[in-house]
Amino acid sequence: MSIPDSCRMSQTHEWHLAEGNLVTVGITQHAADELTDITYVDLPEVGSRVEPSVAFGEIESVKATSELYTAVAGTITEVNSALADRPELVNTDPFGEGWMIKVSVDDLSPLSDLMNPAAYALMIAG
Repeated sequence: MSIPDSCRMSQTHEWHLAEGNLVTVGITQHAADELTDITYVDLPEVGSRVEPSVAFGEIESVKATSELYTAVAGTITEVNSALADRPELVNTDPFGEGWMIKVSVDDLSPLSDLMNPAAYALMIAG
């Protein structure tokens, strides 16, 4: 599993990639592998507000349903609509075509509390 160096991961296995005040959020390859075959992704509407530790959506697989979280507060500017017809993109390319939401954030500082790829690798190695 290759995690882009600029990504920051949460304890709940979401990745966050900041580009200016825009943060893209998705789930990690580890999370996608644990869920197995993803069958449905429920995402909020553009313009919705997200808050840290408050679920913004759900992801379903043949194995389980899990809530999705973000570490940042802000307004959703874009939703990956391709996941409605092709949820398997989360399995095959979670850090690329399988991204979920883009958020215009109020404050980037919560990202500094998240794990870099090396720390995340240690966490999942257990």
